[in-house]
Amino acid sequence: MRRAGARSAIGLVLAFAVLAVSMAVALGIGSVSISVPDVAGVVLRRLGLESLGLDFGVTRLEDRIVWQLRMPRVLGAASVGAALAVCGAVLQSLTRNDLADPYLLGISGGAAVGAVTVLVLGVSFAGYVGSAAVAFAAFAGAMVALILVLALAVGSRGELPPARLVLAGVAVGQVAGAYTSLLVMLSDQHDAARRVLAWTLGSVAGMRWNSALAVTVVALIGAVLFIALADHLDAFAFGETSARSLGVNVVRLRWLLFTITALVTAILVAYAGAVGFVGLIVPHMVRSIVGPRHRVLLPLSALVGAVLLVWADLGARTLVDGQEIPLGVVTAAVGAPFFAYLLRRHREAR
Repeated sequence: MRRAGARSAIGLVLAFAVLAVSMAVALGIGSVSISVPDVAGVVLRRLGLESLGLDFGVTRLEDRIVWQLRMPRVLGAASVGAALAVCGAVLQSLTRNDLADPYLLGISGGAAVGAVTVLVLGVSFAGYVGSAAVAFAAFAGAMVALILVLALAVGSRGELPPARLVLAGVAVGQVAGAYTSLLVMLSDQHDAARRVLAWTLGSVAGMRWNSALAVTVVALIGAVLFIALADHLDAFAFGETSARSLGVNVVRLRWLLFTITALVTAILVAYAGAVGFVGLIVPHMVRSIVGPRHRVLLPLSALVGAVLLVWADLGARTLVDGQEIPLGVVTAAVGAPFFAYLLRRHREAR
């Protein structure tokens, strides 16, 4: 047990180091290249270490590029990736379904309804306009979708069966998809389809410090809450009967975890659009290395998910000169083969 704990600690430290290096590299790559030491100098200077008399030798232009232009985007990508990975790990445990991910609940479809309505019709939302209106409308749509899914899935005695929840999520997602497609087709705006497609495929290009900090705070709160319930999530691995025998209130805990997962995912979708496959593939990768114990699985999934999305976003903005690829396209290119592998493994197991 002690050896396993030491191995897990080493894994967490290594993953954190990889994340730090990945973010430093991503901050330095762009139309203006900045070396990793200069990136580190900007970050240390912004953290106030310059007051100790240290000279980091960075120019004002490098400081502005790294801290004001690139840091919000890179931090936002890391936070979105971490939160999606943790939510995916929780949903796979709750539903005991290897193919579950944060968009299982139809939240992305509901968020798309709100965002597309604002994008196509050009209306304000709750007094906000522009990107702020899109974010708030997406969040409202996601929460309405969540309420509909839970209302359809809940049983007569208040239970929340995973299979029924999946079916309800698929149904709500299909209706939401039909609405968004119809709205785009009926629109007389020539660029409506392009703008809607860009949002639905996901992007962190519009991240600024306020939105990046909001996403980071949400990711941290969600991760802390899930890790605090890690022992209860372990009990679900043996089935509901075993969990009840260990003193777990299965119905109440399932409602709580589904609600937290939905809230976190809704906020992520509101700010970054629909980024798929991260919550599907990362928990499987981490679980195959460290096992199913959630006290280790959840924080390590968060770090690996952050690393994955930082590199995916870097690829999205650098693979094609002069043009940015939607973030969802990059994650799909990585996740689709893994999804096919899971389906094949599922079929062989049956």
